[in-house]
Amino acid sequence: MERSIDELIELLNDKDDFVVEDVMGELEIRADESLDPLISALSSRKKNIRLHAATLLGAIGDAKAIDPLISTLKDNNKLVRREASTALSRMGEPAVDPLIGVLDDEDWKVRGAAAWALGNLGDEKAIPALEKLLDDESGFVKSGAQSAIESIKK
Repeated sequence: MERSIDELIELLNDKDDFVVEDVMGELEIRADESLDPLISALSSRKKNIRLHAATLLGAIGDAKAIDPLISTLKDNNKLVRREASTALSRMGEPAVDPLIGVLDDEDWKVRGAAAWALGNLGDEKAIPALEKLLDDESGFVKSGAQSAIESIKK
């Protein structure tokens, strides 16, 4: 019997890594029907569900997930924030302008994660905005911006 998408998403919180791995594979295969529920799962109360939803959204690569993933850069869990940033860095060119747009966010964690993702995307049009972060009050943001600029210029 085939499980519903909602049942599968709930299993992303399972304690058995093999179960989670199988569920992630099934959700990715069923990307067309799992996209919207995975976007909704980014606001789950359960950290593991948010974390795995971000991972899957990055793997699926649908531009519809960019704004929700950017919002997830403000998650209270650093692993979830990191995974959202990684997912965004897999989205390609459609994620560049939205990420540039959050480089001036009031939250240093968001600025730093966006800089890191932009470095992975490698689009030269991000360099001027990243250069502005080289004077940021946060060392994390400064080093992320410097690293991103170096990655892009390679």
